[in-house]
Amino acid sequence: MDDLVRFLRNRNMADNHAYAEVAHRFGGDALLDSHLPMLDLVDMLARQYEAMDPADTRHAGLAYALNRLAQSYAEHPDYRQEWRP
Repeated sequence: MDDLVRFLRNRNMADNHAYAEVAHRFGGDALLDSHLPMLDLVDMLARQYEAMDPADTRHAGLAYALNRLAQSYAEHPDYRQEWRP
């Protein structure tokens, strides 16, 4: 699961950089307002998972949610088949 969380955070970081490049070239109006906050929220969940005690009752649910969120990157070459549900 650690590899999946690292993958998800790396993809979020890459997406944030891509959106910043678009904003730099074309102005902030070129971005959909919903994308950047969503990336931030997904990264926040990944950070919470990393800091969470495995005995926490929310741990399994958060792992499940992160696994499903990572599916949006299933076509990325670094996405692993074992992460598929």
